[in-house]
Amino acid sequence: MSLLREIQDAAIDANVDISVVLRKCKVLAARLGNEEFKLWVERELNGYTSKEDVPDYRILKHMESRGHFEGFFGSSANNVPIAPSIIPEKYRDIVTTAYFMDPISYYQSLIIDKGSGTDILSEPWPADLIRLVSSKIYRNMNCISAWKVISKGTIAALLDTVRNRVLSFVLEIEAEAPGAGEAPPDTKPISEERIAQVFQTVVMGNVTNLAAGNRAIAQSTEITVVQNDLESLKQDLSSLGIGKSDLKELDKAIKEDAESGVKDTLGNKVRTWIGKMIGKSGSAAWNVATSVATQILIQALSKYYGFSI
Repeated sequence: MSLLREIQDAAIDANVDISVVLRKCKVLAARLGNEEFKLWVERELNGYTSKEDVPDYRILKHMESRGHFEGFFGSSANNVPIAPSIIPEKYRDIVTTAYFMDPISYYQSLIIDKGSGTDILSEPWPADLIRLVSSKIYRNMNCISAWKVISKGTIAALLDTVRNRVLSFVLEIEAEAPGAGEAPPDTKPISEERIAQVFQTVVMGNVTNLAAGNRAIAQSTEITVVQNDLESLKQDLSSLGIGKSDLKELDKAIKEDAESGVKDTLGNKVRTWIGKMIGKSGSAAWNVATSVATQILIQALSKYYGFSI
C-alpha cells in the first residue's frame, strides 16, 4: 500500500491515534520536500511556542469563566459564572480566549481519560489576574480561584479538524501525483507552488474559530445515511448540494469497488471520486467550504459502509 493510502486509511479510522497519522505525514513531508507542511506537522506533534503561530482552529473564543468565592462570616459561592464585562478590557482576552498550544497527543489524552468523570475541562486564570480583580466581581466577596470552562466536545472537534485536514491534503496530493509518497530523495513529485497552494487552501484555510462548548466545528451538517442503503446515501449527499451527475459517478464507483472485492476500506474508485469532489468544493459546482468538504463526504460514506469514524 502506498504511503498516501496509508495516511488516508489512518485518518479515516477513528481508532488510529492522531499522532500516528501525523508521524506518517512527517514522512510524506520529507518526500514532498515541502517546508511549510513539514513545519506544520512538527508543530502539531510537538506543540506551538508562540501564540502568533497558532492556527485559527486551535483558538477557542467566547469562553465562559467560573470561580469560587468567599465572603463574611464563612459565606461562600462555588462554581458560579463570572461575567467577562467585569474584567478590565485590556485583560478581557485572557478570560475569553484560549490558545491550544500543546502537542496534539496531549489533547488526545484528555478525550480518552475516563478517570475525571466529567465532560468539562478547565484552564485556570493567572494568579496575578485573580489578585487584581478578586474583590471586584461579586460584592462583599473575594475570588479564591477562577478558570475558563472547556468542553471535551470542543477538544474532540479540534482533533477531528486536524484529522480531516490531513485527509483533504493527501487526497489532493494523490490527485496530482499518485506516487508522491514513494518519491526518491531530492526529487520533486509536485511543484513547490502547487503544494503550497494545496497546503494553504486545505490545511491552513481560514475557518471560524472553535466555539466554546460546541461539539463540532462551525458549518457542520447532520448525516442521516443508512448502512448499505445506496439511495439514502445519494439522497443525503443530494441535499448537501451534490449534483445528479456526480451522484451517478459515485454510484458507479461504489459498484465497481464492490465488484473488485474491496472490503473494510474505501476503494480506489470511491477515493478518486472524493478527491474530485474536494476539488469542486468552494465553487459554483458545490458551494461547500473546502475545510468541511472532506468531513461531510467521509462521514456520509463511513455511515454507508459501516466504518467507525
